[in-house]
Amino acid sequence: MGNEAAKKFTWVIEKFSSLGSEGVYSDTFVAGRCKWRLLVNTRGYSNSYYSLFICVPTSESLPSRWRRHAKCSITMVNQFTGELSYLQERQCRFDQKNPKLGFTMFCSSEDIGRHDNGFLVNDEVKIVAEIDVLEVIGKLDVPEETKGIIDINGFQVPVSQVESVKSLFEKHPGFSSKLCPKNPHLRKAYLNVILSLTETLSKSPDELSNGDLAEAYSALRYVTNAGFKLDWLEKKLKESGVTRLQEIEEESEDLKIKCADMDALLKFLR
Repeated sequence: MGNEAAKKFTWVIEKFSSLGSEGVYSDTFVAGRCKWRLLVNTRGYSNSYYSLFICVPTSESLPSRWRRHAKCSITMVNQFTGELSYLQERQCRFDQKNPKLGFTMFCSSEDIGRHDNGFLVNDEVKIVAEIDVLEVIGKLDVPEETKGIIDINGFQVPVSQVESVKSLFEKHPGFSSKLCPKNPHLRKAYLNVILSLTETLSKSPDELSNGDLAEAYSALRYVTNAGFKLDWLEKKLKESGVTRLQEIEEESEDLKIKCADMDALLKFLR
């Protein structure tokens, strides 16, 4: 299953400095047709280290003798270009007694907590997990029939949309917040709206009608109310709207001048 099963998951943790001692879980994601999620504990070993674990969220519903053997690679990304990131790797053997494995001493809390070394930027930390599933005993979480669907950061994406969605996450990794719906069908519907919005607002203002802008505004409100952070789309919509407003004002001034000229002509003819 090795290479075929390798998947990456990017997790942007917001308001990192205010996380509680109980830790925080990522969204569930799929690698090797198995479901996983990450757990960060900010009060790890001796309160001096952050602990980071890979968890099997479906462990209670799996057969009693289930096992999963996986090579796990976790990176805490240095967000300063060219600087080294924290990387730890290990082979994990998950089972009923060990549904959570990882790194008790993943990285020093003192190093991460500093604001000048690139790990904590705007109170956000970025973690990338790569899980290469080597062996599965017991049932898979994602059946074989769905192999035309690829999981990208917890979103079930058709093959035809993979490049667009990957590009979206690379450019805006934090747009999918923890407030977003957990229902996979709803997530897919919202994602389709976001992709459509991205395509519409990538056009020049001259190519967009007043109706296009009105529909884009309604769609943007729809997805932001669900918890998605789409600041860049809001900016593009405002820019296009301001350009259109200026055009309308100019057209209005031209119309006023033409009306004044027509009034003058009527007075002259009388």
